Amino acid sequence: MADSNMTEFYRRVSRIQKMRAKGYGFEAEGTLGRSSMQRPAARRRSILGPIVFVLACVFLMKGLMYHEVGAQSYEDRVASLMAGDGIDHVGGLVMQADPLTVFIAGKLDELQLRLK
Repeated sequence: MADSNMTEFYRRVSRIQKMRAKGYGFEAEGTLGRSSMQRPAARRRSILGPIVFVLACVFLMKGLMYHEVGAQSYEDRVASLMAGDGIDHVGGLVMQADPLTVFIAGKLDELQLRLK
């Protein structure tokens, strides 16, 4: 049987050797050693934030256009896009006036009336 103390000793030695290989150990505090030259670990960033930001920008743009050209003109333009084929039809689907777009346009109307 192996001695449990020796097993623990070799685990500790192995851990110390790994740390030394990475540049840690035997550095006085406040000095620049090998460990100060290593790059920090890269942070993983979530893709959710940029997606939400892009969607907010798209809906704000649609609301601004709906407010600027008016409801009837906007619907006519979307209908002409829907009548097209290929990418025009997809653009018409994306640019349809949804409740959020109408809500944003309504808030912009209220803001414009307050500023007058």
